[in-house]
Amino acid sequence: MGKFALLVEDDTSIALVITAALEDDGFAVERCDSIAGRDRLLAERRFDVMLTDVMLTDGDGIEALGEVHAAHPSMPVIILSAQNTLDTAVRASGAGAFEYFPKPFDLDELVRAARQACQSGEGGVEEGAPAGAGMPLVGRSHAMQEVYRMITRVLRNDLTVLVLGESGTGKELVAEAIHQLGHRGKGPFVAVNTAAIPRELIESELFGHEKGAFTGAISRTIGKFEQANGGTLFLDEIGDMPPEAQTRLLRALQSGRIRRVGGNEEIAIDVRIVAATNRDLLPMIAAGQFREDLYYRLNVVPIRLPPLRERGDDIEALARHFLVQAVEEGLPRRQLAADALAILRTQPWRGNVRELRNFVYRLALMAREDLIEAAAVEALLEQRPTMAAGADAIDFQAALEGWLSANSPPVGMLYHSALAAFEKPLFEHALAATGGNQLRASQLLGINRNTLRKRLDELEIDPERFARRG
Repeated sequence: MGKFALLVEDDTSIALVITAALEDDGFAVERCDSIAGRDRLLAERRFDVMLTDVMLTDGDGIEALGEVHAAHPSMPVIILSAQNTLDTAVRASGAGAFEYFPKPFDLDELVRAARQACQSGEGGVEEGAPAGAGMPLVGRSHAMQEVYRMITRVLRNDLTVLVLGESGTGKELVAEAIHQLGHRGKGPFVAVNTAAIPRELIESELFGHEKGAFTGAISRTIGKFEQANGGTLFLDEIGDMPPEAQTRLLRALQSGRIRRVGGNEEIAIDVRIVAATNRDLLPMIAAGQFREDLYYRLNVVPIRLPPLRERGDDIEALARHFLVQAVEEGLPRRQLAADALAILRTQPWRGNVRELRNFVYRLALMAREDLIEAAAVEALLEQRPTMAAGADAIDFQAALEGWLSANSPPVGMLYHSALAAFEKPLFEHALAATGGNQLRASQLLGINRNTLRKRLDELEIDPERFARRG
């Protein structure tokens, strides 16, 4: 039997993403943006759960909840609010709310709460329950809420998306979310790491080939574009694509047609393109390494995925999420004590979400008790090279080994990947050491001052942050 939810929310972006998440979980959702609309819908039909914002277009969503409860005593209510004060939380509790979610919230937790609310005799959110299926992204930080808003803007269209972010931030998860929650969700999702394919095979991988097209082509092979027909094609590490393949990719995007290697027939393709890169494409364009026209074809809707250091509030939720995933991978069921979570929050996680996930998996494997205490976390931290004590005090070789342990650059990209990871902190160190003086920083680095200025702009480093005050 289906579940029916009433969503009372006047922020269109938030309403869209909540609706998509609930529908993905099997809910039928009716939405309105006012108290008047809420009352009209409640009079027309029965709902299993209501999710309501506090500040609505025509009043306070909490004030009249007593009347709603009286008329619909079996319908649980979940309160959503951007007014994240103790007073709001107390009012929500006093009004008999089943659950209260301050904005920004974790969509997985919200869907799970709605699901639990529909189960008679249940109360609250079950501790340790698996995250909601179909929502690959985890996090309630402001930085991730901005990502969610950008995702909602592309769910109902086929605009090309370029996901920008450091290695390990979860760029493929953004692509999966766009696919799963969008109108192509029932079609195929095909991911290809363009940096991991040998240069001479990348066109065959993308566009397929005909029998006899080259030595070893013993039969016709369908490429990634055709495999993704009707769905989404995710092109990861697009900045590492060879120039000749860039040309053919541009032609395919412009025409909506492809031609297999060695073939003469043009094949119409219907795919949504999501590309991603951890590289800064603009200097690559200036250096002639990346086509400018392809860049503008891909960069229709850019989504910047923040590094974990910019979303520290998400570390606890991510760690718990990975413990649940670890069980699904056959590892023991564990929980993290509060002091253990506090230590995780202090770590730099230069390998971003991927490094945190791998560390939590190792914790789940090696911990001797079901409840992981701080001592277990500290012991495991001591076994790996880390920059947690500060870059100035750590041997560079150890720092590099720590980065490599959390990342797996594809063959042929080790140099560029390591350079991209270490260049920004190197410049920041030079600026910090010179109080933000660019001339002295360039001298310290041994590079031209104009080169330093250019790279600071490209890396979005503000020298004023390092200026000594007073």
